[in-house]
Amino acid sequence: MSRAQPPQQELDPDLVLRAYAMGVFPMADHRDAASVYWVEPKQRGVLPLDGFHFSHSLRKLIRAGRFRLTVDAAFEEIIELCAESAEDRPDTWINGPIERVFLELHRRGFAHSVECWDGDRLAGGLYGLALGRAFFGESMVTRVPNASKVAFAHLVARLQAGGFTLLDCQFITEHLTTLGAIEIPRDDYVALLGGALGETSAGLALGVPSVDGDFFALDALPDPAPEPPAAGAGTVSGPLSRKVIAQLLGHTS
Repeated sequence: MSRAQPPQQELDPDLVLRAYAMGVFPMADHRDAASVYWVEPKQRGVLPLDGFHFSHSLRKLIRAGRFRLTVDAAFEEIIELCAESAEDRPDTWINGPIERVFLELHRRGFAHSVECWDGDRLAGGLYGLALGRAFFGESMVTRVPNASKVAFAHLVARLQAGGFTLLDCQFITEHLTTLGAIEIPRDDYVALLGGALGETSAGLALGVPSVDGDFFALDALPDPAPEPPAAGAGTVSGPLSRKVIAQLLGHTS
């Protein structure tokens, strides 16, 4: 006879925003965990926005337009994909409360996703939280080789264009290291975070949390060789991903 599972404890969106502003973030022991625990790593993974490793192979892949890119077009699907088990990741730290609070933060304009499409199939992508001029990368996923790399490159270019100053990767992985991520002590991270949030901690000190970076500035940049835009809300595919992103990231190689 199976034992009844305890009810899941919901997360308050405002509490989550305050936690991120303090350098703390939630995780769960496993997908079906009833609660979360709060993490503040002694060594923090960050990716300097001027230090992205834009390899020749990735540059070629983006210029070829192998994938179609969208932003905030399938946030719920991306977080569900990130929470799914896979051969190389049998369980994840994204439980129901984390998933639901990020859906609410997305509705409030703080959480965003980048989606990578292979035709009509969601090939991969990532999601995270924007606050002040900081972006906290939460999770990325790939179901087609290189999809998450293309999505990550697009994110870096988007943050550069929007005036963000901090890309928090939480923990270092071998994959992130190849893209330019580094590990820094907690005190150094807190200093970077304070600079990205400003004197009012991105409005939290005033009771009005805000995103000071412009997550959508990239969409307004002129294309070097204008072509008709691709159809679909939030679509930034075609010339924007191939040329503008390649140009932006070309300065960080």
